Amino acid sequence: MKTAAGVRVRAATPADLPTIVELRLALIHEHASNRLYSSLRADAPERARRLFAQQLASTTEQMFVAEERGRIVGVIRCVESVGSPLLEPSRYAYVSSAFVRPDARRRGTLRRLVEAAREWCLERGLTEMRLHSVASDEASNAAWEALGFGIVEHMRVASVTER
Repeated sequence: MKTAAGVRVRAATPADLPTIVELRLALIHEHASNRLYSSLRADAPERARRLFAQQLASTTEQMFVAEERGRIVGVIRCVESVGSPLLEPSRYAYVSSAFVRPDARRRGTLRRLVEAAREWCLERGLTEMRLHSVASDEASNAAWEALGFGIVEHMRVASVTER
């Protein structure tokens, strides 16, 4: 657990599921203009509840939440992943679903969530964290750069039904 500047970061529990669903769907809505996130299913909230409940129960991943005055203001998910058998490291942490409520941003909340993720990695013997970020989101990309995440490749998408 981390406590600093009024923000406490802790491992998420099943009791946090409704708020995790809310925040992770808010992340998708925030990037709705991005092609990858623009086609939200009508039943996404129910699917999210089932999926995120499974993730919370997993032994190879961990979600952390940031609380401020008893209110969850941020979330991050870490997954122990297997790398290519040809490359090092053989295992790494994939970080996803990082989101901080807009009214709680620019106060170090994301930094505290990433610190918790780093501690989780160290406990598991993982030496690298990887993540995807939305290319057009300059503010979040600047935040990731400030937290030590550099760009190593670009993801490209092509429709197989369009040319």
